[in-house]
Amino acid sequence: MRCPYCQSEDTQVKDSRPAEDGGAIRRRRACPDCGGRFTTFERVQLRDLVVLKRSGRKVPFDRDKLNRSVDIALRKRNVEPERVERAVNGIVRQLESSGENEVPSDQIGLLVMEALKQLDDVAYVRYASVYRNFREAKDFQDVLGELKGEPDAE
Repeated sequence: MRCPYCQSEDTQVKDSRPAEDGGAIRRRRACPDCGGRFTTFERVQLRDLVVLKRSGRKVPFDRDKLNRSVDIALRKRNVEPERVERAVNGIVRQLESSGENEVPSDQIGLLVMEALKQLDDVAYVRYASVYRNFREAKDFQDVLGELKGEPDAE
């Protein structure tokens, strides 16, 4: 693992322990060249996923981008970080176990919306407003109706 401070490729593991309910390994590392200390995480990756964008472009799946999207929707909401991490892990697991290497971005968006619906209603509406490209107040009313369990208002 390369040192983030001096770019030396010779770093030493000082401590390893399970993280994220055993789904990852947290390692504390030290660089013998500059003395810098940093943490890395190892996760199991079943396959390399590629996201098929609406434009037809293909980009590598980025777990951090998924995590940032969920975090933005949950900004200033009182949701425990452990629940958020479990939701993101669940989404990634579903994508990896689907059997497909190429995943449409729409499918990822739907999985995120389902996860947010379980975590926080406000975050769900925030994400839905961007994902579904809301243009008027009625769009918000429709989503709020979905949350209440009302029949489709379209």
